[in-house]
Amino acid sequence: MKSSYILFFLLIVGKSSFCQMNDSTEIVKLLEKESSTWRSGDSTDHAACWKIEPFSTVIIITADGKTFSVPADKIAHAAKENMGKGGTSKNSNYIMSIHGNNALVTHNETSTTPSGVVSNTFEVRMVEKVNNDWRLTGQIIQVL
Repeated sequence: MKSSYILFFLLIVGKSSFCQMNDSTEIVKLLEKESSTWRSGDSTDHAACWKIEPFSTVIIITADGKTFSVPADKIAHAAKENMGKGGTSKNSNYIMSIHGNNALVTHNETSTTPSGVVSNTFEVRMVEKVNNDWRLTGQIIQVL
């Protein structure tokens, strides 16, 4: 009987850990896709990364300390000509707080333009699981 309780406990803890690991992997995939689709100008796949909510916004803090807010739907549904013009991005240092169907994620991003100009940002992303898929609902970008 005692071993049944131990087995049950291990199964519950193992399932919970696996689900959290799977969620974190899926969130990283989402954020990598959002970064790459922005740079490639793929407006359709970029929009698919988002779920616009009434509270959705993108707050940008420039390197000189100015702050402004952009409606998230303007970023999620940006016209191709307003999106990135190529180049690459690399996200690193992911830190996540996942609570059920909501998560808060921070990471660094290093972007390189086609001409070789490098920029760095610190980003805070709000994500929500919708129909078993993670979607962005808002973000804060600090240009470093």
